Amino acid sequence: MIIEGGTIVNEGRVFKGTVIIENDRIADIIEESQTSNLKPQPSTLKPQPSTLNPQPSINATGCYILPGIIDSHVHFREPGLTAKADIVSESRAAAAGGVTSYFDMPNTVPQTTTLEALEEKFRLAAGRSHVNYSFFFGATNDNYTLFDRLPYDRIPGIKLFMGSSTGNMLVDREEALDHIFAAARLPLMAHCEDTGIINRNMARFKEQFGDDPDVCFHPLIRSEEACLASTVKAIGLAIRHGARLHVAHVTTAEEIELFTPILGLSAPSPWERAGGEASLITAEAAVGHLYFSLVDYNRLGAKIKVNPAIKNFRDCQALRDGLMDGHVATVATDHAPHLLEQKQGGCARAASGMPMIQFSLVTMLELVDEGVLTLERLVQLMCHNPARLFDVSRRGFLRKGYKADLVIVRPGSPWTVTRDSILSKCGWSPMEGHEYQWQVMQTYCNGQLVYDHGIVPEHAIGEEIQFCHA
Repeated sequence: MIIEGGTIVNEGRVFKGTVIIENDRIADIIEESQTSNLKPQPSTLKPQPSTLNPQPSINATGCYILPGIIDSHVHFREPGLTAKADIVSESRAAAAGGVTSYFDMPNTVPQTTTLEALEEKFRLAAGRSHVNYSFFFGATNDNYTLFDRLPYDRIPGIKLFMGSSTGNMLVDREEALDHIFAAARLPLMAHCEDTGIINRNMARFKEQFGDDPDVCFHPLIRSEEACLASTVKAIGLAIRHGARLHVAHVTTAEEIELFTPILGLSAPSPWERAGGEASLITAEAAVGHLYFSLVDYNRLGAKIKVNPAIKNFRDCQALRDGLMDGHVATVATDHAPHLLEQKQGGCARAASGMPMIQFSLVTMLELVDEGVLTLERLVQLMCHNPARLFDVSRRGFLRKGYKADLVIVRPGSPWTVTRDSILSKCGWSPMEGHEYQWQVMQTYCNGQLVYDHGIVPEHAIGEEIQFCHA
């Protein structure tokens, strides 16, 4: 199959070219011009599907061709919470959003904290997930003895909740944390909030405002202080034990400054860079924290209630600045569906989490249009860096011999998010009613068309991701 006429964005460059796919691999990339910052011509990709099967030649004129997005932080709720979401529904939403690979989190029912539970998740995804998949193993206060038995070639890393969140997987015993950071030979992704500070804040606000304080107080209860204290602690533990630490969904300006900028693409992996222990410690920003700020609680209420909380515009601006200056290494969604009735109430009652995977790429492309970051940097943050940080095998780049995971997007194509267009099982999105100027036209996963102008073919299935951890 040949995808021709498009503008390719890959490894810091923008150029017109042709992608040739044979079976599940990229066979070649033929460059037509070395001129940067090309403006694509009007697209000939029609907005209606002529067939569910890819044709031998696809004319992508007027469109951009990007590597498939790797979302390294999702909650697909299966097993045990499938009334909200499941692997089939959320991987369908992922395909529609240009996401070709995802790493699912362990706070399901049962929790992914045993080898048996991990194997069961792989069994549930096989033959059902519309895009590529893998699963984090969850750390507890006492399961670090299992770390040496984990299948290093099958999982991205170990998830550690250093702050209580959905699923009640809090690990806060000092001795346990020391054991976890010492024993982990895979990347540790940490949710960093200080539960003691949060509990004291909640008690104070309940005393003043009743049992369920208004959601506008959420960023004051799950405060900047709570985030910073926990992140500082995690970084200290990582330095002490030489652990590979990736701090999930950083939310404050003060936290961002703790991380060493990673800008270059020359080294095989940031873990292998010269520069000492600081190169082992990186930060993730979530799309919701980059897009929303405190003022949006007035409009959306608990729909944007997440942990850690969306905070003020100063923090949002610091995160945005971190995209370009290298303090932020990856962008993910923390996609976390709940039923709409579970999102009712305030700080105490409304569930925390929101579905974003279908709209993550187009939201970030909107920030490109606003000048927050470049298209090249978006690809690095959402494709290249997740692949490198988690040692993903032969994905995340448009390279000869790599898996043919790619997405075709078209600018200047306005469309509005409606309830009917939302593919997540929960059936709602904080982006409902929003008009985007970019559209995901087609998504290819292992050379297979998994999304085509609004349709995800039922037979389109992803595969298990492989890793090459040193």
